[in-house]
Amino acid sequence: MHFRSQRKSAQDVSLSDYIETGTDGAALSLMDVVSEDCDLMEQVSAREMARNLRRAIDSCLTDQERQVILLRYGLNGAQPKRQREVAQITGISRSYVSRIEKRALQKLRVALEGE
Repeated sequence: MHFRSQRKSAQDVSLSDYIETGTDGAALSLMDVVSEDCDLMEQVSAREMARNLRRAIDSCLTDQERQVILLRYGLNGAQPKRQREVAQITGISRSYVSRIEKRALQKLRVALEGE
């Protein structure tokens, strides 16, 4: 019996156990790796909002509006660009980029409020 109980607890791990040395040379505990500063619900909510935004961009914007929004806000993985930069890339005036952006944001607002 004693050996069975020892075998069951042999796989138990404490969150304060040190698992390795970090890049700075300090001991790294399991709690350091597992814990996060953000709340899990906040992360899930942020992912869901991003998914809804992507869906709205794909479904309710024209190709030109989509391109302007993606470039302007860096939603394609690149750095956000200024209206002048978007105008140069797309070959349209800066004021037209501004109007397209305003119209696209209004469409997105309506689409996201409806969800």
